[in-house]
Amino acid sequence: MLQYVLWDPNPLLIDSFIQVRWYSLMFAIGFWIGFNIVAKIFKHEGAPERWLGTLLIWTVAGTVIGARLGHCFFYEWSYYSQHPVEILKIWHGGLASHGGTIGVILGVFCFSFFTSKRSPMWTFDRLVIPIALVGAMIRFGNLMNSEIYGHPTDVPWAFIFVKGTDAATRGLPCHPTQIYESIAYLALFVILMWMYWKRNDEERPGLIFGVFMTVLFTARFFIEFLKNDQEAFEADMVLNMGQLLSIPFIIIGVFFWIRALRRPRIHIDFPNAFPPDKK
Repeated sequence: MLQYVLWDPNPLLIDSFIQVRWYSLMFAIGFWIGFNIVAKIFKHEGAPERWLGTLLIWTVAGTVIGARLGHCFFYEWSYYSQHPVEILKIWHGGLASHGGTIGVILGVFCFSFFTSKRSPMWTFDRLVIPIALVGAMIRFGNLMNSEIYGHPTDVPWAFIFVKGTDAATRGLPCHPTQIYESIAYLALFVILMWMYWKRNDEERPGLIFGVFMTVLFTARFFIEFLKNDQEAFEADMVLNMGQLLSIPFIIIGVFFWIRALRRPRIHIDFPNAFPPDKK
């Protein structure tokens, strides 16, 4: 029988003349892997190689800015509305995945309008594949930070978060919800890779995107029942802020999932090479 895990890692991977946090490292590695996955997809479909750097910039900017503003507006607006300069101090922590999702969506629209001149859905169907993996890695970063974990429990795989950010549950065995989410997102990543490379589901515009939105935010919705409240105002809510913010994304996902299945496949030629660079 498993014993409770006494969890007391150093959130800093390197603590010397420079500081490198596990969270930041997971974030960076996730984007690096994601970049290479998208590069392989673009090459497979013959999309211009020069699009990759532009898409990366829009995606990173959308993720970071959106996640920061999402946290400030959705969770602590009462504070940040009185201290707007603090919004810029992202190194103090405070990122919200729902805000990051909105930021990425806006970034993709900008990429589609200014660069690819294609439907945003073409980009969404390809970009969400590595985003699922990035989400799994970020949750591992949360685990290393001993943050965003669950209620006290007596399950044998519970973690005792020695450096836990929730004072009320510090020292008690709790659900390692970061691991639950990470496993869910990793499984979703595998499913999306299978849909693209084995089933050619990119030939049904919106299907991969719809599955991503539905599965990811449904998993997030149910795992939230096990989590501690992130902010005090959530204490008396039937559904917490994370769940309320997940519902619109689930609805959007179901809509595009059903819509894609009701439409015929489109034929895509796969040259498996970047086209010649036009200068």
